[in-house]
Amino acid sequence: MTEILLYTSPGCPDCAALKQWFAQNGIACVERDLSRPGVADEAKRRHGVRVAPITVIDGRVFYGTFADQRPKIEAALGDARVSRSTV
Repeated sequence: MTEILLYTSPGCPDCAALKQWFAQNGIACVERDLSRPGVADEAKRRHGVRVAPITVIDGRVFYGTFADQRPKIEAALGDARVSRSTV
């Protein structure tokens, strides 16, 4: 099973768009809030980046805007249930 980890930050529009897109497509993910103590340092240490949103799929790290991440996430998932609709 594919494990998806999503690092987010409160008030981040791209984070909200990713969360909404995952939910609309029935894709489960574990969310980590970068504003919580130690989480940003963990993201930097483990994945080399600390700016939200950060998506980690089976060890592959994607960051940048929702528009930048979405095609990469779709390719990584390779899942027919992921729609090509926009948020």
